[in-house]
Amino acid sequence: MAVIGAGISGLTTSKMLADYGLDYATFESSDRVGGNWAFGNPNGHSSAYRSLHIDTSKHQLSFRDFPMPDDYPDFPHHTQIKAYLDSYADAFDLRSRIEFENGVAHAERLPDGGWELETQRTGTRRADVLVVANGHHWDPRYPGFPGEFSGTALHSHHYIDPRTPLDLSGKRILVVGLGNSAADITVELSSRALGNEVTLSTRSGAWIVPKYFGGKPADKYYRTSPHIPLKWQRKFMAAMQPLTAGRPEDYGLPTPNHGFFEAHPTQSVELPLRLGSGDVVAKGDVALLDGETVHFADGTSKDFDVIVYATGYNITFPFFDPGFLSAPDNQIRLFKRIFKPGIDDLAFVGFAQATPTLFPFVECQTRLVAAWLTGHYAPPSAEEMERVIDADHAKYLGHMLKTPRHTQQVDYFLYEHDLRTQEIPAGVRRAARAGVPA
Repeated sequence: MAVIGAGISGLTTSKMLADYGLDYATFESSDRVGGNWAFGNPNGHSSAYRSLHIDTSKHQLSFRDFPMPDDYPDFPHHTQIKAYLDSYADAFDLRSRIEFENGVAHAERLPDGGWELETQRTGTRRADVLVVANGHHWDPRYPGFPGEFSGTALHSHHYIDPRTPLDLSGKRILVVGLGNSAADITVELSSRALGNEVTLSTRSGAWIVPKYFGGKPADKYYRTSPHIPLKWQRKFMAAMQPLTAGRPEDYGLPTPNHGFFEAHPTQSVELPLRLGSGDVVAKGDVALLDGETVHFADGTSKDFDVIVYATGYNITFPFFDPGFLSAPDNQIRLFKRIFKPGIDDLAFVGFAQATPTLFPFVECQTRLVAAWLTGHYAPPSAEEMERVIDADHAKYLGHMLKTPRHTQQVDYFLYEHDLRTQEIPAGVRRAARAGVPA
């Protein structure tokens, strides 16, 4: 088995394969584990900025067999997440099977199955099965605004702090986007001590949710149920939203063009305060870039020195030939977000925007992957996979905005229940019928 990547997804996969006694190697282009959470990662795959705290509380983050330390705060800093992943790797002796600074440059599927891998350091390698866990928060996505901007532009992926990579003080700054990173960076740059004029532009608006409710992390109260119609649950949450956080337009943001939970909400305690304090001016979508002038969809315009694009990421597989497999507009059809129909020796781990978080989601996925690799689980036919993909898209995405940001949306609680009670038992039965004992 070959695993590409040693971030959250690759580490969890490696640990599960080791638990099952499988022969594998993990190929990592960097000199360290952690992927996105390795601040300053030399392979360029970290999007962490210096002040970043995770937006999901530690109560939802912990792996089942490796809880986060009790002394961690509710919302750990990125250095604590990295330390947690280092401890995870050490506790299960994962580093001994990771080939650091030896990423996969090219992966080609052989005519009779199996894979030929061109690696950075050790040349050509062979594998029977390939598990892709290279992450999807490292290839910056930029909007296609008409015109050209004559000032300085950077993506949030490259933002470190108000001094790095640019001196962002005394500037006229436009932040484009309204996800969690956009909110954090806007708050940081709008501190009066920096002397900036900060404007926040959003195309579709967003619902802002608090990090605390009743003095406890708000996500401790969040859990969807597979036994209650999803429409009812969404209606209940939509009714509660104005009571817990108000409406976005109450503090100056444009009215969202979607209902609550029809797009990924933004978690921020400080952004509403900065908007309400006049430290940040909110605008709608950008209509035109004209030198240093930015024209907005409402007919207004303003001059800027810097634009920070917090506009998300592309799903990219640089080791595959595009004609073999790619994800245009972040669209990739995967059965249970794992298997590509028609390719029986390839699996993906971690390619989802999981609510509330990715950590337990990938742990759940790797249980199915390990059962598959040991022959105790058999996937359905390619035709059945395609049918289920359509059904799952309707279930998880049917109510969501049709944007590249939401092509991978998955509710972890519903997903985990489905795999544990339906799909894995069904796959065990399929494997038994094929002659593999459960």
